Amino acid sequence: MLPTFRRAPGAPPFLIAGPCVIESEGLCLSIAERLQAIGARLGMPVIFKASFDKANRTSVNGFRGHGIDEGLRVLEKVRRETGLPVLTDVHLPDQIADVAEVVDMLQTPAFLARQTDLIMAAAASGRPVNIKKAQFMAPSDMAAVLGKARAAAETAGIADPQIMLCERGSSFGYNNLVVDMLGLPGQCDRLIRANNRRAGLKEDHRLGRNLLAGFLHVVGVIEPDSDDLARHHRRQQLGTHQR
Repeated sequence: MLPTFRRAPGAPPFLIAGPCVIESEGLCLSIAERLQAIGARLGMPVIFKASFDKANRTSVNGFRGHGIDEGLRVLEKVRRETGLPVLTDVHLPDQIADVAEVVDMLQTPAFLARQTDLIMAAAASGRPVNIKKAQFMAPSDMAAVLGKARAAAETAGIADPQIMLCERGSSFGYNNLVVDMLGLPGQCDRLIRANNRRAGLKEDHRLGRNLLAGFLHVVGVIEPDSDDLARHHRRQQLGTHQR
């Protein structure tokens, strides 16, 4: 079952983790089983994430995945055999209906955060949506993206949409991705206000940088005995034996 995303103060966080792209059924099942065990040991809800198509590869020769049909088959098997909820990316509005039949949560890629049709179709699907901030957008720009999503959900008759904003970092044209820790509280604040809840951070409160230290901790996870199989992001990943 997909955990609620309305986390009470002091509640443990949930973890979205998995391979960048679906490389094989066996690798996905192996990673999911390990993540399930780690989540159970830590008492932390885990959502398995893998993409059936990485449509924004830099090179035309970059491995994109095995396509939507095979990808959804693997995700459905992971869900069935491990009991973990699953998440995947959607790139086009006409993919959403088929994908929403299989996965527990939709994700929109960072490069497509400004694509109105995609954002609104995902939000109207009835599934929770994780919207990744584009690398070329300021954190404050996500207020308009959130507005699109909530408007689409309201039009679709979804009374309590579950929409998350994901800080993806910012790229300034030199191929370096920088995560702006100062932008995280602002995005959280917009989500809280959009849900008619008291903001967790006062507008006139001057944030010290030490207050932001606990906002973000991200680790890439790959199957511990198959490091040589990871085709992308190998240098940025840790094996589960390194946790």
